[in-house]
Amino acid sequence: MRNILSDKVQNIKPSGIRKFFDIVSEMKDAISLGVGEPDFETPWHIRDEGIFALEKGKTFYTSNAGLKELRIEISNYLKRVQNLDYDPMKEVLVTVGGSEAIDIGLRAMINPGDEVIIPQPSYVSYEPCAYLAGAKPVLLNLKAENNFRLTPKELEDAITNKTKVLILPYPNNPTGAIMEQDDLEKIAEIIIKKDIFVMSDEIYSALTYKGKHVSIANISGMKERTLLINGFSKAYAMTGWRLGYACAPKELISQMTKIHQFAIMCAPTTSQYAAIDALKNGDEDVEKMRMAYNQRRRFLMNAFKEMNLDCFEPYGAFYVFPCIKEFGMTSEEFATKFLEEEKVAVVPGTAFGVSGEGYLRISYAYSIENLKIAINRLKHFIQNLRFNA
Repeated sequence: MRNILSDKVQNIKPSGIRKFFDIVSEMKDAISLGVGEPDFETPWHIRDEGIFALEKGKTFYTSNAGLKELRIEISNYLKRVQNLDYDPMKEVLVTVGGSEAIDIGLRAMINPGDEVIIPQPSYVSYEPCAYLAGAKPVLLNLKAENNFRLTPKELEDAITNKTKVLILPYPNNPTGAIMEQDDLEKIAEIIIKKDIFVMSDEIYSALTYKGKHVSIANISGMKERTLLINGFSKAYAMTGWRLGYACAPKELISQMTKIHQFAIMCAPTTSQYAAIDALKNGDEDVEKMRMAYNQRRRFLMNAFKEMNLDCFEPYGAFYVFPCIKEFGMTSEEFATKFLEEEKVAVVPGTAFGVSGEGYLRISYAYSIENLKIAINRLKHFIQNLRFNA
């Protein structure tokens, strides 16, 4: 019988994150610090709005681009927090999470053979989505000595006459790195000079701990060159509601909406009604969660310092990215041995690209109690490694 499977799909490796999550789910007394999911429940007033929508029978399709009121609130939110102006009817699309926006954004922009620059370590979906869209992924390895920020020279050296899109993944998953205004201005100069487009994944924009997040769309000359992606999963603890959005020039949004129309129809209706309330009334909830994450971040950084474990200070998202090169083990070996001996799951840095070798991603989207237990186990594990070295 003919092979039913696509060669392209078979060539894509499974996510390196799920392996450890699946193991720990069946391990008694194990602690997982591997999944990037808030431990907070969706705030009650947001859930109430979703429940009310169900009770009122608001269970029909919305327009393809999303509820008009939601798109207006997204536009209002971006104006309020980032001083960005987007036409809610022409430049905003509601998607099934930020991940769908990444997928259809690349498909709407890419012609076969176009190159997409992907700084790594970064979110696991960028490379396969670019590949499936017909692009050639150009992987750009970020460096710890630069705090995992993208430098102008690194970007310029990676651009060719086939480059079409730069993915800008900040605040960054897995490193927690951020890009500040000065960094973005230097990057923007090159983008404009080389006439390329930016996909700016800002899903963690509300979770920053050093100043205020700046979008590259705010840099002069960049709004018309930027596809801004954001959503509700991380900031509002709404991962299971599967809701995100994309903002871009109307020409791009119209083509993304076309793909979305044929593949999805519309984002979940109940989630959209809940998201309207999140944007209108959720600022205080987001700030409370951000402060809790920041407390956990400081706890982990202090713990690493006490155990002499090297880790640059992250100022975004809810991840730390400690270096384990001193132990002479690969990230995969370290994470596997740590899980087997101490029953704590973390993610090998290589799950996010080859430049993640020698690092671990530890999520602090978990209670401080679980973090304390896990850190004590890590301390014990490291002490044994150093003693036996």
